[in-house]
Amino acid sequence: MVFDFTISKQGSHAIITLNGNLIEKSQALALLEQADELAKANCNKWALDLKELVYMNSSGLNTLIQLLTKARVAGGEAVLYNMNKKVNELILITKLHTLFKVVDNRQEALNLLGV
Repeated sequence: MVFDFTISKQGSHAIITLNGNLIEKSQALALLEQADELAKANCNKWALDLKELVYMNSSGLNTLIQLLTKARVAGGEAVLYNMNKKVNELILITKLHTLFKVVDNRQEALNLLGV
């Protein structure tokens, strides 16, 4: 399954939905470029919807860390939500749940972001 994403910008926050398998760094280049554009436009609070993210490996984890870093450098935050069991286990095993804010649904993510 091919990796794809959508971004729905709403003022100072955005919903970023990831779809498919994120297994190569090159797959995420467009996503990271658009994240830079969001940050430049003072849209730095990102809710990352991972419901349709089927699988990711270390490259996918690295992409999530880069997104979090971009948001925080821009004075914002990134929150993960809607993770499937496999992705959630990967986040737990790698202890990235201590770095990211992780919630169950969009409303909780938006509440954490203060929007």
